[in-house]
Amino acid sequence: MLLSFTLENWMSFRDRVTFSMIAGKERQHGKRVPRADKYQTRILPIAAIYGGNASGKTNFFKAISFAKSFITRGTQPDSLIPVEPFSLNNSGTEVATYFAFELLIQESIYEFSFEITKKEVIREKLILISSSSEKILYERKDGKLIPPPKNMFLEFAFQGTRDNQLFLTNAVSQKVEEYKPVYDWFKNTLELIAPDSRFEPFELFFFFFYPVYSTFNDMLFQLDTGINRLDTVEVSFENAPFPETLKTKLQQEVREGVSVKVRVEPFNERYVITRKEGKLTARKLVALHAATDGATIRFDIRQESDGTQRIIDLLPAFIEVATDPSGKVYIVDEIDRSLHTLITRKLLDLYLSGCSAVSRSQVLFTTHDVLLMDQQLLRRDEMWVTERDPRGVSNLISFSEYKEIRYDKDIRKSYLQGRLGGIPRIILNSFINK
Repeated sequence: MLLSFTLENWMSFRDRVTFSMIAGKERQHGKRVPRADKYQTRILPIAAIYGGNASGKTNFFKAISFAKSFITRGTQPDSLIPVEPFSLNNSGTEVATYFAFELLIQESIYEFSFEITKKEVIREKLILISSSSEKILYERKDGKLIPPPKNMFLEFAFQGTRDNQLFLTNAVSQKVEEYKPVYDWFKNTLELIAPDSRFEPFELFFFFFYPVYSTFNDMLFQLDTGINRLDTVEVSFENAPFPETLKTKLQQEVREGVSVKVRVEPFNERYVITRKEGKLTARKLVALHAATDGATIRFDIRQESDGTQRIIDLLPAFIEVATDPSGKVYIVDEIDRSLHTLITRKLLDLYLSGCSAVSRSQVLFTTHDVLLMDQQLLRRDEMWVTERDPRGVSNLISFSEYKEIRYDKDIRKSYLQGRLGGIPRIILNSFINK
């Protein structure tokens, strides 16, 4: 679980800000809030980030997306680190960008932080936090590792770490098991869904024998998409609309009995490619609708509305996070894109209905939909707002910081009146007068 995330000097975030999933003292919706009894801590299962256009919501999402990529994929030798520091600083001095994550992994808390420029990792630190003390697993600073490596293998891993690479990334690639839980959290637990991206494991819903297949189709129908169910049709691999370079790559790399997923843009068509008895086969995802005479009509996914396609993209993620005990953490940018408020709320209700004191999943999302700003749905400490000041600097504020907001108050009204920040500063007079 994500406990907190701190960033500084990233895109529109010039100053250090901290986003926390640690629950406050509120009692509202208390039964659904997970507990880490070892640390006497409660961790929020959900968080919403509101704000006007260009206020910093997507920059916050991009920061976590960058960190995941930098940790799990690393960089190429001699390449620059693709960090995006605050760009409205005219001092001419290069300022390092700072990231820090506090994570609950298998009932242990880790704090992982690093400072970077485009050229190098300046500092890196991993701490294991117990209920009564903190242990520095390592600190990388001034070209040294503190404490000094205990064995030659760890020393070898550190000496082989490039300036533009995290020691954590290289150490795990060298099979240093002590640091692997943190690396695996970013690789396998943290899932990011951008407005134009798709939920990756869509092939789970291609075949009826997967346990969630019927649940997915039932909910797809209940959400008024007009789709009875999703299905697949076999397509000749030779006639599939893939670039020739991709076809050649699939022929070379797909092994016997292995399936790979392929998405074709700009039509948003999805395929699963499988090699069976030496031959590649392709199956395409389609939607089945009921005709007026009761017959079944097949639609390509690209023929569905943007809203329906967005539901198809998001629904598998919400089903997984609501039913999978592994404790996934989903961060969705612009969750409401192309969706009606009632559908977005239904997805959130689906997830929250399964949350309890022992659950370990989390959903974080950014949104413009003020109808979700409802204390019957979310606690004050589960709602945040981003705001950009006249200097172009973004800030991040929790609604729990506003003491005048009671549990029975209409937050939406105060927000739209500008008393909580995070709304556009619109200047219309010059246009109206003309």
